[in-house]
Amino acid sequence: MHRPYDLKKVQAKPVQAGQLQTKPIVWTIAGSDSGGGAGIQTDLATINDLGCFGCSVITTITAQNSVAVNLVEPVSEAMLEAQLTALYDDLQPAAIKIGLIANQQQLNAIACWLNAFRQRNIANQTVPVIVDPVMVASCGDGLNQTDELDFSPFKGLMTLVTPNAAELFRLEGLANIANPHSKVGFHQAATALNQLLRCNVLAKGGDAEPWQGETASDLFVCQQVNGVSESHQYQQIWLTSQRIDTDNNHGSGCTLSSAIACFMAYGYVLHDAIVMAKAYVSKGLINSVQYGQGTGPVAKTGWPEDISLYPSISFYYDHQPCDLFTSTTQSGCYDNGFPQLSQEIGIYPVVNDVVMLEALLKANCTTAQLRIKQSDNLLLKDIEQQIQQAITLGRDYNAQVFINDHWQLALKHGAFGVHLGQEDVELANLDSIKEAGIALGLSSHSIFEILLAHQLKPSYIALGHIFPTTTKVMPSAPQGLAKLAHYAALLKPVCPTVAIGGINKHVLDAVKATTVRSVAVVRAITEANYPETAFKQLSHQWFSDSTGISTKSQYEKEPNDSKYMIKGNSDDE
Repeated sequence: MHRPYDLKKVQAKPVQAGQLQTKPIVWTIAGSDSGGGAGIQTDLATINDLGCFGCSVITTITAQNSVAVNLVEPVSEAMLEAQLTALYDDLQPAAIKIGLIANQQQLNAIACWLNAFRQRNIANQTVPVIVDPVMVASCGDGLNQTDELDFSPFKGLMTLVTPNAAELFRLEGLANIANPHSKVGFHQAATALNQLLRCNVLAKGGDAEPWQGETASDLFVCQQVNGVSESHQYQQIWLTSQRIDTDNNHGSGCTLSSAIACFMAYGYVLHDAIVMAKAYVSKGLINSVQYGQGTGPVAKTGWPEDISLYPSISFYYDHQPCDLFTSTTQSGCYDNGFPQLSQEIGIYPVVNDVVMLEALLKANCTTAQLRIKQSDNLLLKDIEQQIQQAITLGRDYNAQVFINDHWQLALKHGAFGVHLGQEDVELANLDSIKEAGIALGLSSHSIFEILLAHQLKPSYIALGHIFPTTTKVMPSAPQGLAKLAHYAALLKPVCPTVAIGGINKHVLDAVKATTVRSVAVVRAITEANYPETAFKQLSHQWFSDSTGISTKSQYEKEPNDSKYMIKGNSDDE
């Protein structure tokens, strides 16, 4: 019987000056694969490949190669505890992945340690724990000392559990699911496991036959997830990828769960980490190589920046598919996408009245957005009048003027474009907008939302919020420049991008360095003393190269600043 853990007695050693960590630390608690294709070996290879620092707790030593597992020998409980204690004493994890557990005694011991770890402090309560309930090796040999493990001691301690179809139906309490070889049965088992273990579930369907066919669909059953839009919580989400024509899939589950842990260690929300990890595994399968006589391992290929490798996303409501965000929804009219923009966006002012809009258009602004919220205390007729005026101004100045949210009025008066948040997509008549030839801009606050937006093939995708902003309350944390660079790289071949959120002249050069195509600016223009001058200065800065020489034709004259003056600080957005 294992003893309770007292982590209060363990004090983490202080980091010395000049020795600050530059990589997030990711633990893997799993078995050793002497063949190198799975387990601890592939976990550490994945962690290193994705730029994290890997630490390991070995639960089991296996004698195996690519053909067979010859011997499985668990470590002693004392050794398991000693490894956990040693790591906690010195190398605090940003994320933990748990793989092969040899027996129930080990599982109970790890659960006891996790419980103490969670209770130690608030920071530990948010450390993601990803559990891959490994039971069978890729060659078909069993890896556990017992046929079934009871994972209920992990209840409430895990962030995500990632069983494949075979493991899903072997888990405790799921043996009696009706029609286990059907999509309905798979769905029932995943949702039941979600309730049983009180955690998010990614049920991997690649080995679920025969209903999968040419694609491989995983079911993500999620609970409340911090940093994610409310509309994407407590959902059942199908993530579908094309099958990769290869037999070299050894360690695919280990690679997936380790990659999820790594991406979460970098601060990506769970939804992002899952789709990124799936793209990572897909690329690894494409580039896999057979080394021995049996199944080869999944290759390690770096951060996934090819959007074609990411899964398509569809939601389920009441057990029925709702493909609202796919390019074949409603009338199927999105196959060719919404209209492409004829002018480069550059600096993209977002304003809340037509007076300022006209002033900016006179200053040679070519793309702008009118954002009038219901909270602005305007009557609907007044809102409609401003929208109608904005649309007319756009035509008069040959500018790309987008109307935020009010898609019905934009449609009624023939707007150039509409900008929608992802929650608004569920309410808008996208068929009518598309058929009217109106351009569509969509907001996104994560890679998961980028994929949803991309499936609709909009005219541009807004990425944000990059820095803290007070213009609206956001469920997500500021994305930052590192994430923006990944977002821009992901979308560069397929869709124009616009960074938004807290952008002003002080950060503009750093934003430009991420290769994002354009930037939306709010307070740095709307609260400037002279909005036209602020716009021109930002435009010059954006379109200038490193020498300060503008790469775009200069404006012919200065604006008449006296026409529009607002008190404020343009340096603070």
